[in-house]
Amino acid sequence: MSDNAKLAQEKLDQAVAILDEQGIDAWMVFVRETMLSPDPCLDLILGIDMVWQSAFIITRDNQRIAIVGHHDAENVRAVGGYTNIIPYVEGIRNPLVNTLLNLNPLQLALNYSESDAASDGLGHGLMLLLQRYLADADLVERLVSSESIIGSLRGRKSQAEVKRIREAIVATQGIFHEIGKAIKPGVNEPEIAQHAHELVGKKGLDTAWDQGFCPTVDIGPDSPVGHAGPQAQYAVKPGMLVHVDFGVKRDDYCADLQRVWYVRKDEERSVPEPVKKAFNAARRALLAGFGTIKPGIEGWRVDEVARKTLVEDGYPEYQHAFGHHLGRSAHDGATILGPRWERYGQTPYGIVEAGNVFAIELGVSVEGFGYIGLEENILVTENGAERLSEPQDELWLI
Repeated sequence: MSDNAKLAQEKLDQAVAILDEQGIDAWMVFVRETMLSPDPCLDLILGIDMVWQSAFIITRDNQRIAIVGHHDAENVRAVGGYTNIIPYVEGIRNPLVNTLLNLNPLQLALNYSESDAASDGLGHGLMLLLQRYLADADLVERLVSSESIIGSLRGRKSQAEVKRIREAIVATQGIFHEIGKAIKPGVNEPEIAQHAHELVGKKGLDTAWDQGFCPTVDIGPDSPVGHAGPQAQYAVKPGMLVHVDFGVKRDDYCADLQRVWYVRKDEERSVPEPVKKAFNAARRALLAGFGTIKPGIEGWRVDEVARKTLVEDGYPEYQHAFGHHLGRSAHDGATILGPRWERYGQTPYGIVEAGNVFAIELGVSVEGFGYIGLEENILVTENGAERLSEPQDELWLI
């Protein structure tokens, strides 16, 4: 059995336990042509693409049913983990409705959500089609969102998942070390990004998000901070900060870290006071948030502590969430360690759980110098949290 198949079976085991814990009879992932329209959950519980309409049904009494096209059935069988594989030729409607009627769930959870992109894999058209299939069977009124199931399933990382994330972090930290060697006066943002891409390619890895924006590179005070791609007009000069937001994907799992360097002028023996003060404030706020993370706390409360700490040190609020899940994606859905802003919907009210892996981040702009952004990857334990990445506790000097 492949490692990916073992991982899918681990997540299926978790899903059964979560359904029982939440008192939901059945969860169904309904998909079609997943190369064109992927559902984020399918990688967790199957790990291969489907061509025809397919339904993967998991129940709290440990039934694992796959209703798939005849030509997809053998691939699903090879993955393992499903107790009943039902192939069809002409259409999925009859085997799907008959299966659900036999199961007779009081609630049938589906992948739709207003707040969590990772739980919203069921497109509107496919939902309409499914509702038409189920209408005559009096099942439509039993449909509920699977948001809470998926949040726990994606969030509770297994030992195998944590191992892969750790390996991605180690690889990312190694590339950051090499990036630092390439930073010197005259080098511009695209050149730093290209160097990172060459290192990723040599190691046979992928970037954790779109390569055109991974890494994000900010040189000096005028470079736009955020999700902008590297721009050639911004080049390294003495007296500037260089900030890089970067991660690799290794064996399907991601790292997401930020690091910052200061390029000294010839006459400088130490870091200028405004830069030193801003770095210390950012680090203090990051540690304050980190120290608040524990199972059972709502996400917004973690953000509130970090945000308050930074503001009390005289700096403006950062304009994003303090932390996000990390896993198969750099932003892995579910609970956000973020403020109760409209754009985050219900995700800041999510509950932190043991086994969650978060990227925690914040930053400070320093007038005349550039941006200081710090980001670390952490694992929530039974009693708090532990660092997975080696933290940047001081400015790196060039």
